[in-house]
Amino acid sequence: MKILLVEDEKGLIVTLTDRLTSEGFDVTSAADGKLGFDLACTQQFDMILLDVMLPKKNGYDVARDLRQKGIQTPILMLTAKGETIDKVLGLKLGADDYLTKPFEVMELLARIEALLRRRPSQTEAAINGAFRFGDVGVDFKRAEVTKSNTPVELSAMEFRLLQFFIENRGSVHSRDDLLDAVWGYDAMPTTRTVDVHVAWLRQKLEDNPKHPQYIQTVHGFGYKFTA
Repeated sequence: MKILLVEDEKGLIVTLTDRLTSEGFDVTSAADGKLGFDLACTQQFDMILLDVMLPKKNGYDVARDLRQKGIQTPILMLTAKGETIDKVLGLKLGADDYLTKPFEVMELLARIEALLRRRPSQTEAAINGAFRFGDVGVDFKRAEVTKSNTPVELSAMEFRLLQFFIENRGSVHSRDDLLDAVWGYDAMPTTRTVDVHVAWLRQKLEDNPKHPQYIQTVHGFGYKFTA
């Protein structure tokens, strides 16, 4: 599980990173709201721990802007404010839960686990019709793809290949596996067809197609989708 920690207190960053890492989480930290927002928009996280009082962009604005961009990653707000109005504001702007400082790490872990249990898996999200990675949004029900909120035209086979990658993300697939799963035995294309379609997807969806972040080559094996 990948957690984005957006917090400007150095001591708390170290403490939480150490504890969360020891619990098996992969932690990325950002010391200001702008960097945290940018990371949340360009990388896939399972949870965002978001402080309210941050330099450059406060936590309320980060939560609001992430939700406006369609990013539904669970947000747990960390606030030094105990007033009910502040908590209500955070929830209204898109946060899923809040924790008032100072807090016990055990309570934080319990809140994280509760939110993760309520969150549908990415595979379930794909089945239910939507998936997002970076600034790319995929609507499976409508067979539509957007990048930075701009429609992206994909062929039917490109879309099927992208859907297979998303639903089986993290796994390495050989070219033969992809041919069988996406094209089917009857189509009988060459393995070069897979490479061409992967190249087209990268060109349309990756920020830097020559150094892809999501559709990665595993040399000697094939391809995998990482998000």
